[in-house]
Amino acid sequence: MIRRYGLPLFAVVGLLFAISMVRRGNQPTPVMPPVAEPAKAPFQAFVAGAGIIEASTENIAVGTPVGGIVTAIHVKVDDKVAPGDVLFEIDDRDLQAQRLVAVAKVKEAEAGLARSRTLLKLAESVPDKRAISAEELSNRRAAVSIDDASLAGAKAEVERLDIELSRRKIRALVPGKIMQVKTRLGEFAPAGVTATPLMMLGNHDRLHVRVDIDENDAWRFRPGADAVAFVRGNPNLETELHFERIEPYVVPKVSLTGMSSERVDTRVLQVIYSFDEGTLPVYVGQQMDVFIEAPSAEAHQAEATPIPGKTS
Repeated sequence: MIRRYGLPLFAVVGLLFAISMVRRGNQPTPVMPPVAEPAKAPFQAFVAGAGIIEASTENIAVGTPVGGIVTAIHVKVDDKVAPGDVLFEIDDRDLQAQRLVAVAKVKEAEAGLARSRTLLKLAESVPDKRAISAEELSNRRAAVSIDDASLAGAKAEVERLDIELSRRKIRALVPGKIMQVKTRLGEFAPAGVTATPLMMLGNHDRLHVRVDIDENDAWRFRPGADAVAFVRGNPNLETELHFERIEPYVVPKVSLTGMSSERVDTRVLQVIYSFDEGTLPVYVGQQMDVFIEAPSAEAHQAEATPIPGKTS
């Protein structure tokens, strides 16, 4: 009895469940509202691009020409520095020891030169020129020259060590503000380029925005056109931009917006704009949405198409 009526009943239940799942799967997926309203272009025709805020000097990654243990850090984040200010120091005890020896050799060379000059002076002051041979006089003059050269070499060694010691003190070469400090006392600071800069600094008097313009829209860009930047997450925060320069080399795109429809296998023309730091509550490294007024493709095509019967 159960086998006669139970199996068909289970089959009907399974069929109804399958139908309900198919109907549920065919329902349109609800569109999730955006986390923040996107900015709207203030121009009728425009070129849009993602912009990265950077210092006017660009972001300077500070390193050290000589690897070693960090023994002193003289700045902290948000400090302003001037050219020549010491940022941090590398252990220089080995050079200090060498300098002590070099200074002692300078004093030794000075004493040797003083002795040679005294002997030469005595030889030249003898009233009877027959009392000293010409060869002896020549040897004493040569000794003065040799000792003088030895003293110059000893002083040069001290100057060389002083230069090496100065290289252990890493200084700022441009005025700016410290944006990052990624080294600590007692850490080993490797020489050369590092994946994470030991320090990052840049001039914040006027911020720059590096805008990536898609290569397909690069021909529509005009340097003198109006441009506006919006803060991501709050389209009510905007500022006008001042054109600075074009970097006339199209590079692979590295600044991504995160949109699923975004192309990553493209190249971009980078254009640099600027604005005052106090205009917006933004920081270096932050992304902005930038709109640049540009002629529409139809208008440009109409300008480029010659009118029949009309000659220039």
